[in-house]
Amino acid sequence: MPESFIRAGPFRSQPQPWPGLASHMTPRPDHGEKTYRGSGRMAGRKALVTGGDSGLGRATAIAFAREGADVAISYLPQEEEDAREVIQLIQAEGRKAVALSGDIRTEPFCQKLVADAVSGLGGLDCLVNCAGRQHYHESILDLTTEDFDWTLKTNLYALFWIIKAAIPHMPPGSSIVNTSSSNAYEPSEILVDYSITKAGIANLTKSLAKQLVSKGIRVNAVAPGPFWTALQVCGGQPMSAVEKFGSTVPMKRPGQPAEIAPIYVQLASTDGSYITGQVFGVTGGTGVPG
Repeated sequence: MPESFIRAGPFRSQPQPWPGLASHMTPRPDHGEKTYRGSGRMAGRKALVTGGDSGLGRATAIAFAREGADVAISYLPQEEEDAREVIQLIQAEGRKAVALSGDIRTEPFCQKLVADAVSGLGGLDCLVNCAGRQHYHESILDLTTEDFDWTLKTNLYALFWIIKAAIPHMPPGSSIVNTSSSNAYEPSEILVDYSITKAGIANLTKSLAKQLVSKGIRVNAVAPGPFWTALQVCGGQPMSAVEKFGSTVPMKRPGQPAEIAPIYVQLASTDGSYITGQVFGVTGGTGVPG
């Protein structure tokens, strides 16, 4: 159980510049650093986790390492401080850790990212796409083409490019886990561009699962509700919403990243061998269509 399990706010106003650092948040998110205990469910696996420096990606990378996987993480150069912590946590489990810094908004970088992960890990049989951009705009009239393009390139194009680059390296039995959102089904009026991408990810997941089943590659997605991550304090929500973040779901609190990591483990490991084409909601009680 996460150490901050009962944390329900209120949270203090704490704006950060994009992309935000988990290590500078109050309270710090719980990624399972002190609580996650593995049982060898991913022994021998070789995983690339995008956005592995903080948030859901960080919790997933920690869980994978403690389950026996070697892990490569991607992150932005501005996130080096958080990424170093994750690399140390992976290495502390005796696992291989590969740090891959850069911006995923171009296809050449995404191709290099996968190639470097394969080289550093000695293969690839698990891809987790967690990297994402969320930035609110009260009106579509305030949403510039530059911002729209930034969100789509980060959330949707990069996912497409990374998956395309990864598939030729992935043997039968491999798994791809994408990150959608409850906003794919109940979009926020202030997250127009973000919601578009998350709906696209849900449908890409279902379509690609049908296409790759003959190759023995499973494709699923996780659709989080409100989670206490750096996305929320660097423009993902107005500060007035951050202060009461998570209070509108039935559980009356945001989730901690450590609470969602087991779903990624389930879908990436052989425990999920009969699961493909599914979108799993982890929302604090609101539910999402599968």
